[in-house]
Amino acid sequence: MPSAPLDLPYHTEARWRPRAGQMAGIALLVLIAAFALFGPWLVGIDPARQQLERFLEVPSLAHPLGFDQLGRSMLARLAHGTQLSLALAAISVLSAAIPGTLLGLLAAWWGGWPERLLAALADAVLALPGLLLVLLLAAFAPGGFWPLYVGISLALWVEYFRVVRAASRILLAGPQVEAARLLGFGAAYIVRRHLLPELLPRLLTLMRFGFAGAVLAMSALGFVGVGLQPPTPELGVMMIELLPYYGEAPWLVGAPVLVLFLTLLGLLLLPAGTETA
Repeated sequence: MPSAPLDLPYHTEARWRPRAGQMAGIALLVLIAAFALFGPWLVGIDPARQQLERFLEVPSLAHPLGFDQLGRSMLARLAHGTQLSLALAAISVLSAAIPGTLLGLLAAWWGGWPERLLAALADAVLALPGLLLVLLLAAFAPGGFWPLYVGISLALWVEYFRVVRAASRILLAGPQVEAARLLGFGAAYIVRRHLLPELLPRLLTLMRFGFAGAVLAMSALGFVGVGLQPPTPELGVMMIELLPYYGEAPWLVGAPVLVLFLTLLGLLLLPAGTETA
């Protein structure tokens, strides 16, 4: 007697559907990035040009954010400051993510004394608070670009190293990697095929929060006067310059604060969950 046909389950293809919070975060970041990339070119005004007769001039249609205490265009300075802050944060995050990921992969792959040595180096860096490490480097060259860049990168790479090392050790012990090794596939294939696809979501999450932390660190250092120095247009520097005039021109202080707030909000909204249908 023939057997009854099996009822196969009906599978639907999962589709990625971003939630409202995630879409809002993407929109905010696109707007901020467009302002940073094209704002200086569209405004077309030298951010260092002074017109003292326009001291704290109120906003107008021609100059939507008015002029600061030295008669400089606030919109031009905000555009250049946003570009500088975001560019420095992006370079610092990439400079921390690439070596941190590579060292984490090497430590998990080699094991033994190389892993212990790299882990001890990471623990030594982790023993110092990140902001303190940046302050120590900035003390050797106050107001310089490279101390901020190197200090933030050194403070961030440990996170990538520790996450990649812990996750890679589990993945390398999995049956897929063991089967690939038995079939004769090399290290490059195993990393590309089995490790990176699993590590990429975690790395992207670390990069989002690392970028937010780098922007905050630069603004905090500029605000306390040990980061980039005036007249460089940078968000933290602009805040400390304009703080004494918050009573006469509150919009001047509010502009860099708003840009910083929207950037961090967009980054924090990105990791929101997704729906499938």
